[in-house]
Amino acid sequence: MADVASELARTLIETLEDKKGEDILLLDLSEVCTFTDYFVICNGGSERTLQALADETRRRMKQVHGRNARATEGSAASGWILQDYGDVILHIFSPAVRAYYRLEELWNGGRVLLRID
Repeated sequence: MADVASELARTLIETLEDKKGEDILLLDLSEVCTFTDYFVICNGGSERTLQALADETRRRMKQVHGRNARATEGSAASGWILQDYGDVILHIFSPAVRAYYRLEELWNGGRVLLRID
């Protein structure tokens, strides 16, 4: 893993675990993608949880790395929040929306580095 990207991903994963994110996945896309190195994907069980995960990851990335997301898309109400940190893109899903879009299958050329059920 690239040092900066791996540290960003580590902070995101630790934060998601602390805030009770579910089915956390770290997907290495460095060999199959030009716009990012990693996807971090997780579920939240409710709109409130999705928003809490997004708020806390945003806060921790700023606190630990001095970084704001380049872009944030979606909302808790839509079931998908995306935060783009350049080297790492975070996807926070409701279980139903994650099952519908199946990013793991879409990006199956990537390598699963970590899965926390």
